[in-house]
Amino acid sequence: MAEQRETFGAAELAIALSHYDLGVIQAIRDFPRGSRRSPKVIIDSDRGRFLFKRRARGRDNLKKVAFAHQVQLHLAGESFPLPHLIGTRPDNNSLLVLDKRIYELFEFIQGGPYEGSLDATTDAGRVLALFHKLLAGFHSDYTPSRGSYHAAEAIGDAIGKTMQSLPPDGQADPEVAGETLEYLRETYRACAARADQVGVKDWPMQIVHGDWHPGNMLFRENHVVAVIDYDSARLQQRVIDLANGALQFAITGGSEDPSKWPDYLDETRLKRFLRAYDSVNVISTAELQAAADLMCEAMIAEAVLPIAATGSFGRMEGFTFLQMIARKVKWLLAHRQTVEAVLTD
Repeated sequence: MAEQRETFGAAELAIALSHYDLGVIQAIRDFPRGSRRSPKVIIDSDRGRFLFKRRARGRDNLKKVAFAHQVQLHLAGESFPLPHLIGTRPDNNSLLVLDKRIYELFEFIQGGPYEGSLDATTDAGRVLALFHKLLAGFHSDYTPSRGSYHAAEAIGDAIGKTMQSLPPDGQADPEVAGETLEYLRETYRACAARADQVGVKDWPMQIVHGDWHPGNMLFRENHVVAVIDYDSARLQQRVIDLANGALQFAITGGSEDPSKWPDYLDETRLKRFLRAYDSVNVISTAELQAAADLMCEAMIAEAVLPIAATGSFGRMEGFTFLQMIARKVKWLLAHRQTVEAVLTD
């Protein structure tokens, strides 16, 4: 049974909105997107259109939210494309705390989803490069997470738990499943080791987005008009963010049956993304050498964590999804020279 979506109470909404200078409110309507535990509304007033939300429980650590706001405010000051935070009155705080609940008000930006065009892919690579460039010297009193999908013990542990999480009446033959999981485990370890041999673990860290994928962007006319969701911002080597972004914009899917998904990644979109990034923020040869291994790590990590917990990947059967991931990893490793030569061919 689907989790019921939380909504605002009338009194709660009236009290919270009284802390903002919105002018004459003309309409308020529910905005049922994102987490079901985080109620959201669209507000139309004579001063514009706004998105108001209450933070979901578990995503309301005050210091972490304040850090995410520091990042957004810094980017806004540099004209980066994102929804601007609206401050409270009279003190212009970017977040509102009432009864131990955290509220946020943003300008509403009209945009659509990523539709896979080469122009949109190019702009996503360019904007990630701009994000990294603008935050290269950013510092905060708050120390964010340094965790990532790269060389993480949790991924190995999750692979070990995945066999037990698969439904006994599912499509997983125990022997075949064991072979698939062992391949993913050994490949994950080997990719992490090769990336570190290139030097990843010794490269400088900076603030990165941590979740650069099409769902965290709004597009209009094949351009990124807003990057959203800064909750995963953290300290990492930029190449870890870059490799995951390249993967997210190059991966190919299909129907709800992952066994029918193609093995390959979209090489043209991959090239467009990486070349656009390089045009703004130069990618080193060493970073390109590490990229294919990091992309494989990211693919494996993103698949095994939810499957280890639930036995499935969204609505898709877990084992079939893992077999598809194994096929894509094999293809990428066989074509790693494509990634390494993407700026010179």
